[in-house]
Amino acid sequence: MLLSMIKRMSSRRFHGMVGLAAFALLGVAFYMEYQMGLEPCPLCMLQRIVFFFIGLVSIFSALTANEKRRQWFSITVVVLSIMGAALSIRHLYLQHLPVDDLPACMPGLSYMISAFPWQSVARAMIMGTGDCGEVVWTFLGISIPGWTLVMFVLMAVVNVWIAFRSGKTRR
Repeated sequence: MLLSMIKRMSSRRFHGMVGLAAFALLGVAFYMEYQMGLEPCPLCMLQRIVFFFIGLVSIFSALTANEKRRQWFSITVVVLSIMGAALSIRHLYLQHLPVDDLPACMPGLSYMISAFPWQSVARAMIMGTGDCGEVVWTFLGISIPGWTLVMFVLMAVVNVWIAFRSGKTRR
């Protein structure tokens, strides 16, 4: 019954669900930061930015009536999800490095933005810092970047499916 309901769901609804999921994940991230006191590292911040753009593209697609455009939006979300997954994998890699092999810790992101050239800030955000190697929270034995990797992969799979079935279902 659930499978038949999913098959009949429109691409528009799927994109709406992906967009809401992305913004819900951002809500969880902000809750973890401001209520639980977990300070995000530079890679966490980049993953948040990717979730924001996935949510934005998905919601915009859900509000668009054109199935052809929705197919292009799906491809855009797949590309963003792959980028986010790559960041998550880098983050997981840093978390599994021995402490001696971690990159140097850097000052806070707000200080880096005000004091360092943008190239240094971008490099630190993409490559990660020593802070990125610290596991501060787990659920079912999986850390935050592990869960973000799961969500990026799930969003990519859903959007590949949307892209290939576009035009076959109702709006």
